[in-house]
Amino acid sequence: MSLKDHLIELRNRLIKSAIGLLIASVAGWILYQPLFAAMASPITAIAKERGITASINFDGISTSFDLQLQAAFFLGAIISSPVWIYQLWAFVTPGLTSKERRYTLGYMFSAIPLFLLGVWCGWLIMPNIVHALTSFTPQGGSNIIHATDYLTFVMQLLLFMGFAFLVPVVMVAVNMAGIVRGRTYFKAWRMTVLGITVVAAMAAPGSDVYSMFFLGAPLLVLYFGAMGLCVLLDKRRDVRTAKNVQESEATADLGTSAADLEHL
Repeated sequence: MSLKDHLIELRNRLIKSAIGLLIASVAGWILYQPLFAAMASPITAIAKERGITASINFDGISTSFDLQLQAAFFLGAIISSPVWIYQLWAFVTPGLTSKERRYTLGYMFSAIPLFLLGVWCGWLIMPNIVHALTSFTPQGGSNIIHATDYLTFVMQLLLFMGFAFLVPVVMVAVNMAGIVRGRTYFKAWRMTVLGITVVAAMAAPGSDVYSMFFLGAPLLVLYFGAMGLCVLLDKRRDVRTAKNVQESEATADLGTSAADLEHL
């Protein structure tokens, strides 16, 4: 395929992705009001529970419109993620072998639901994180939060959780590329458990241990499952490598024997 054909293919993929994003953004625009009410509910609950002034402030004339536009495109990007991820995969695959296409297709089909699952988990834990962070407000203080800052915080949290659920896929991909072995991942298992425990403790819906366990358990299962899979892949690769070495040595021995017979 020539450079011109590549550019045409890229343009077509970008147009399809943009169409998917725009259609999904319309849905995001429609869903904005109920979603914003759900986002603001932790702030309202804080005001009632603590008897303080807590609200989301729109400090500009166009802030409400700008905020809804940003939220619509953010929601559209999440909703349309299967579309633009597929378009990215379809653009890259012509340069891959059939085996590499199967691998990347498997990554894509696992990455999309894991990303959406992470975003959903981020949405579930968002009220608890807001409660935890605003609990440091001193007695007599108030929480007047800029709407733009609040939306940015929520979007960053959702993206963080979405990408956190994608890390196991990246770990397997890096291992299959031969860059990092599974045992290397296991060497850092203590830091992995500590990090997940801290996140689960901050985001748990209750102050009891069970809430933290039910939040951290899925992440631990994903991470250690990816590590175990990497170890299995390493073993299979090592067996294939040892077999190929043996076959190469056997072929070399036969070649040497044949050369000795000819010499005699």
